[in-house]
Amino acid sequence: MKKSFVLVLVTALALCASQVCQGQARKNVKENEANRLAREGSEAAKNQDWDKAVDLFRKASAMDHKYADELATVYQGRGYAAVKNQQYQEAIQDFTETLKVKSNDPRVYEQRAAAEMKIYDYDKALADYAEASKLKPNEVRYYNYRAYIYETKEDAQNSMAETEKALKIDPNNRTWSVVFVPQNNKPPQSGNIPGDNYRAVLVDPFNSRATIY
Repeated sequence: MKKSFVLVLVTALALCASQVCQGQARKNVKENEANRLAREGSEAAKNQDWDKAVDLFRKASAMDHKYADELATVYQGRGYAAVKNQQYQEAIQDFTETLKVKSNDPRVYEQRAAAEMKIYDYDKALADYAEASKLKPNEVRYYNYRAYIYETKEDAQNSMAETEKALKIDPNNRTWSVVFVPQNNKPPQSGNIPGDNYRAVLVDPFNSRATIY
């Protein structure tokens, strides 16, 4: 009886050990394949063959999640290349894929917003610049971009508000300047200050033509 029990126990242990070994072997094969795909993906990215790089890193990431960051990076690289080729919808899709992994990267929000502005999707661009400013609140240019978008939307009040935020961070900010002129272009009287009798003017220093509200 004891011999039979020992034999059964030894057989069971041997079977378990065999299964563990087989499982580890399969895991090693999977990791090696993921590593190979990732190496080829890195090489493709160096050659700016973005479609191939994305495909390879997508497969590598499916096998081993540690390659998710690299997949996000090649999505971002392909998105940037798409912007340069004026393929803005494709760029937006790639930046969206990037943000699934790099949700705390303000630069990606900024890049997607820039692409959205190219197709005049101003509301989404405003939202992305807002996310970027939450992640990097002292970056003046995000407020400047929002001011510009509001100007384009003919929303003087919000444009002024964003410009004021930028000036609070950097009083020497020169990307956009705000001045006040009297209504109907009448000469200001002594002691007048900006108020109901004045209108706002956003002046772009890179363009001598001022946009007036």
